[in-house]
Amino acid sequence: MAIARPVRALGLAALVMWCFFLYTVFWPREPSIAGSEDFHGTIPRDPNLDYTGEPDGNLVRAGATGYAPGAAGTERINATLLALVRNEELDQMLQSMTDLEATWNHKFNYPWTFFNDVPFTEEFKRKTRAATKAETRYEIIPKDHWSVPSWINDDLYQQSVNLLQQQGVQYADKISYHQMCRWNSGMFYHHPALADMQYYWRVEPNVHFFCDVDYDVFRYMADNNKTYGFTITLYDAPKSIPTLWPETEKFIAEHPEYLHPNNAMEWLVDAQRRPIHNAQANGYSTCHFWSNFEIADLNFWRSKAYEDYFNHLDRAGGFFYERWGDAPVHSIALGLFEDKSKIHWFRDIGYQHIPFFNCPNSPKCRGCVTGQLTDGEKWLNKEDCRPLWFKYVGMD
Repeated sequence: MAIARPVRALGLAALVMWCFFLYTVFWPREPSIAGSEDFHGTIPRDPNLDYTGEPDGNLVRAGATGYAPGAAGTERINATLLALVRNEELDQMLQSMTDLEATWNHKFNYPWTFFNDVPFTEEFKRKTRAATKAETRYEIIPKDHWSVPSWINDDLYQQSVNLLQQQGVQYADKISYHQMCRWNSGMFYHHPALADMQYYWRVEPNVHFFCDVDYDVFRYMADNNKTYGFTITLYDAPKSIPTLWPETEKFIAEHPEYLHPNNAMEWLVDAQRRPIHNAQANGYSTCHFWSNFEIADLNFWRSKAYEDYFNHLDRAGGFFYERWGDAPVHSIALGLFEDKSKIHWFRDIGYQHIPFFNCPNSPKCRGCVTGQLTDGEKWLNKEDCRPLWFKYVGMD
């Protein structure tokens, strides 16, 4: 009997060690991105950014004939690099151009189209022309596209600005910011300079591109029937858009025919991960594509569904009485009126607009940390809305 007790103890110890061995071998080491509530706090990087190949589908790669500078005999499709930029942002624009030309456009020579609400200086034109072999175009925004609409009440606007400032809403007191958001939401694609264009790649001053991209992204969009391409998706500040979703619901009630059967409604209304955001935004998750980078088909904005939606929002006044941005407006429209399978995550395009990154794990990338979302405070990682996109839509 004295010997049995140690034997039982050894047996129990062996059983514990065996269970531990099975756990270490078979238990998953990392949570799934799609179901994680705060994956940046639990794994060192985002494995969905691992990327060593090219997108699926037919590709026109660098080195193909017909991409020399100039318009004659080109294989380029109707597309442009598009920038809304001030003269005083010349140095920041040159930074963005230098990066994108080095990583992509020197291979394909798509034209640059610059927009401003005042004429560009000769210095701006001279230095931007010198930054690319491609054609450069300089366009002035028509006054009726940039001016504050006649139905906006000045007194109500000032009262709204004061309230937004008290709530800490950034840029609330800058009328040019409100005008910019409205122009980017519903006016830019009406400019005559874009009349013959189907696709554009939006490029803002002082952004960075980190990865060599060796295929024609516009041709990829066309050949694979994609409407919109993004790199980063975030949560918005709910205090800047409290009535955007209620106005959207009004519009949907009036036009249920515009809802696409394969929409991304769940992504737009999810309340589990950020319930306070959802409550403050009156039912909207505030998830949106960060539109300082977007590659898109202009025909979507020109569609009757989007035009009617924008006009409804414009008359509601939220571009001025609140701070509705083009990012949530574009994102809601895409999430409701477009087939979600036609929205593409360009995981292979390394990109930064301060303070956020899209940094793939690829040998084609230099100058950013793999999987890094931000170089700022850790709490900013919680602003990443990709987990919800992966959960409800997937990773195209």
